[in-house]
Amino acid sequence: MNTKLRLTVLSFLQFFIWGSWLITIGAYWFQTKQWSGAQFGAIFSTMGIASIFMPSLMGIVADKYVNAEKLYGVLHILGGLVLCAIPQVTDPGTFFWVILLNMIFYMPTLALSIAVSYSILKRQGLDVVKDYPPIRVWGTVGFIVAMWTVSLLGFEKSASQFYVAAGAAILLGIYSFTLPACPPQSANTSSQNLAEILGLKSFAILRDRKMLTFFLFALLLGAALQLTNAYGDTFLHDFDKNPAYQETLTVKYPAIIMSISQISETLFILAIPFFLRRFGIKQVMLFSMIAWVLRFGLFAYGNPGQGLWMIILSCIVYGMAFDFFNISGSLFVETQTQPSIRASAQGLFMMMTNGFGAVLGSSLSGLIIQHYFTDANGVKDWHSIWLTFAGYALVIAVLFVFIFKHKHTTQPVEDSSHVEPLLSVEQA
Repeated sequence: MNTKLRLTVLSFLQFFIWGSWLITIGAYWFQTKQWSGAQFGAIFSTMGIASIFMPSLMGIVADKYVNAEKLYGVLHILGGLVLCAIPQVTDPGTFFWVILLNMIFYMPTLALSIAVSYSILKRQGLDVVKDYPPIRVWGTVGFIVAMWTVSLLGFEKSASQFYVAAGAAILLGIYSFTLPACPPQSANTSSQNLAEILGLKSFAILRDRKMLTFFLFALLLGAALQLTNAYGDTFLHDFDKNPAYQETLTVKYPAIIMSISQISETLFILAIPFFLRRFGIKQVMLFSMIAWVLRFGLFAYGNPGQGLWMIILSCIVYGMAFDFFNISGSLFVETQTQPSIRASAQGLFMMMTNGFGAVLGSSLSGLIIQHYFTDANGVKDWHSIWLTFAGYALVIAVLFVFIFKHKHTTQPVEDSSHVEPLLSVEQA
């Protein structure tokens, strides 16, 4: 099996695990368990809490002490075992802690999967900017396949979705041990200071004003991502309460409708190298922010009837909203850091997006929705909810234009403060 194919399998399974339950857990929570909305926000904050410290911590371990592919495999096996325990949970309090434990194992694998892939590609003499997006696109395919599997098997409201995810996690964990070795890049600590030994060197990139600004906006966009992950499927399920929409495809198979978002991702991932070289990281991220405004705004006015086209268009623009932020951001971080801290730098990026950003998005949104957009009967005002989210994304976009200072050039340059050249197209 050639290198690209092996990494394609890794990417497919990495996101198949997440796709098996991330979008449909809301239906399980609200429809099957009938637990409260305020508590649900806390459940989605678990991935944020775990991402605040675990990706950076595991990145440090991979940079300094343990082969990245082996650490990656162990984490997936442990996460799979925890997923098997989730269906046994009978109260929301315990559910929170079990999900948190699963997130502690899973969230660092998102950054490690990138670090492992980049390391193997570079060892083979391949170009990560050119060769990684076609590999990463299969992660999105895995997410789609998982959503369709869970939906068509009737597991959207069932605990069985967690068993599907567990099987994929354990399989990927075992598979990881067959990958080419990705040894630590800075294992010799004899001449290093305390900060280097603890792996804190990656935080030094935040001294650069441009990078600090980049990570702060990554945090704010990470919050936007959690809003759509937490409430998209639940929003479509709620149309079941309206007799006019009960027999529509959208209500019967909401996860399949939501999977259009991931199908769109596959196209935009492949377009990333062109957009980065043509427009640069600042404009690409701005495109992402505008897409988030459209994502939420179209949801506000869409419905499974005559407004179905708005829901579908919202799912299509999600591909740009997600990819032009997450994938482009990881490539930007990769080309801004030294080899010795790349895994921990990717962990830092993950900490800001899926860590602080996720906690901000899930916790505040749960409280805001419960207090301002939910009536005494528990009915949510989705129109106002999505418009509020759209306004949030619009404010971020406007601030980004004026605050993030970055000049784009089509000529390769050397950035002496970060050792590596920028995607062969950027200049600070």
